[in-house]
Amino acid sequence: MTIGSHRPTRLVIDRQALYDNIATEKARLKPNTDLFMVVKANGYGHGILQVAQTAVAAGATGFCVAILDEALQLRHAGFNQPILVLGITAPKHAALMAEYGVSATVGTLDWLQTAAAVLETSGVKQPLSVHLGLDTGMGRIGFQEPADLKGAVTWLNQEAQISFDGIFTHFSTADAADTAYFKQQVARWQAFMAVLEDRPRYVHVSNSATSLWHDACNGNMIRLGVAAYGLNPSGKELQEPFALKPAMRLESELVFVKQLKAGRSVSYGATYTAQQDEWVGTLPIGYADGYERRLQGFHVLVDGHFCEIIGRVCMDQLMVRLPHEYPEGTSVTMVGTDGDAEITLQDVADYCDTIHYEIACGFTERIPRVYKN
Repeated sequence: MTIGSHRPTRLVIDRQALYDNIATEKARLKPNTDLFMVVKANGYGHGILQVAQTAVAAGATGFCVAILDEALQLRHAGFNQPILVLGITAPKHAALMAEYGVSATVGTLDWLQTAAAVLETSGVKQPLSVHLGLDTGMGRIGFQEPADLKGAVTWLNQEAQISFDGIFTHFSTADAADTAYFKQQVARWQAFMAVLEDRPRYVHVSNSATSLWHDACNGNMIRLGVAAYGLNPSGKELQEPFALKPAMRLESELVFVKQLKAGRSVSYGATYTAQQDEWVGTLPIGYADGYERRLQGFHVLVDGHFCEIIGRVCMDQLMVRLPHEYPEGTSVTMVGTDGDAEITLQDVADYCDTIHYEIACGFTERIPRVYKN
């Protein structure tokens, strides 16, 4: 996608905020606990390579990604830290993963056996690193029963081409006040672990929420994701143990200002009609940039004033009602602070009836990322 470098809309990413969030969580960990920074989905929309650089400086010792291509992007950029692909990668790519030193998530013995056959004919000398995923209640991927895990580990102990380097699970309600289901998952995790005679190098269950609110479960590695970006994993349900610093700001400018006469309408479908003469500004951002069409009726900040988005959000533009006339080129804050006023990603998510993860990840490449600090 073309990057819109000749319009005033941009995402400003505060690397100091990233650094502080990561370093603070790192300092809370027990000695000899690894922190793997989760940089999937272009670093939750913040920029995978820039986030990775900052994370290493703040003390991260490895990375987690969702797909193999993200891991290869990191390798090609020169990062040599351990990388775990959290999703399932087809076993036909086992040799490529081994060649680049990328760890695969595995959830079945069949995957291991198929990958071993691929490795045997590949000519790649280094073994493939794997982390065994356990489905303790997320219902997504992983071994389903302790007996299946035991069989896979027994097979791995006799297989020289595959290195059993990690084991993990994912808690689906670690960010909730009600801990009943979380405790069920912990019990299932313990049942899985009971069949292991020896543990691998990395034992990890903690995403951001688990590490923040259930750190007794941390094992010897955590996967720090959304909290590193300054966002509370629970939304508003739980109070974070330390102040998270949001790293993302979305800003633009008024590119057109007009006085709309009473009775005139705005945007597709004529869903907004002025009841009196009013000043209206146009911003160069729309749903093609990931600014949701459903944000009609929400607001932006102009000169510290909350200004309503009127009419439907277009593909590339949207309109806001102004308190009075402003010159073209006036700054507009869509996420961030303006004076004493603030719009957070959580505010945007609440209006869209979703989570801030989706909003941050949804901003497209057409919006340039600008880095400060």
